[in-house]
Amino acid sequence: MTTANDRAADHAIDPLFLERWSPRAFSDEQIGEAELLSLFEAARWAPSSYNSQPWRFIYARRGTAHWARLLGLLNAFNASWAKDSAALVVIVSKSTLVVPGKSQEIASHTHSFDAGAAWAYLALQATRSGWQAHGMAGLDFERAAQQLNVPGGYRVEAAVAIGKVGDKAQLPEALQAREVPSQRNPLAASVFEGAFPAG
Repeated sequence: MTTANDRAADHAIDPLFLERWSPRAFSDEQIGEAELLSLFEAARWAPSSYNSQPWRFIYARRGTAHWARLLGLLNAFNASWAKDSAALVVIVSKSTLVVPGKSQEIASHTHSFDAGAAWAYLALQATRSGWQAHGMAGLDFERAAQQLNVPGGYRVEAAVAIGKVGDKAQLPEALQAREVPSQRNPLAASVFEGAFPAG
């Protein structure tokens, strides 16, 4: 079996990047408020255009008053397994920013990109702390904006399920075979010196 250390050896990256994956089978372990907030603290240090920090996180822990609302925003497939996670998060980004030294809001070209950086920091901190975070685009974005009181000028980006990895036998048979870290395309498929390859 290939380990994260084996896969990291080719390009000498930190194994943390390879230990992060997106499981669907979660244990019934609860996450404490302080531990969950530590994941958001990591996300807080992500880079952003003009340090505008456009990300916003709306969360609920399983068993708390807001859990059913967030779970109900997911599509049926995602809700079927995310119901076992310890926490759900909806990521929102602010589509404008104020350039330092100015006072007027302007459109931010990178608000989604920057929110993505914050999500990555959160996911890596989750892995470092013994949890895993699974990002999802399968949610009702319009209903999320309404039910979560998202102001105008903000974009609902994605949802995230956070939990401890559980037994894949709890998943439907069709999903059990997929309950492994995904492979990645070779660097040559996405990294080009100077420009896209011709043709």
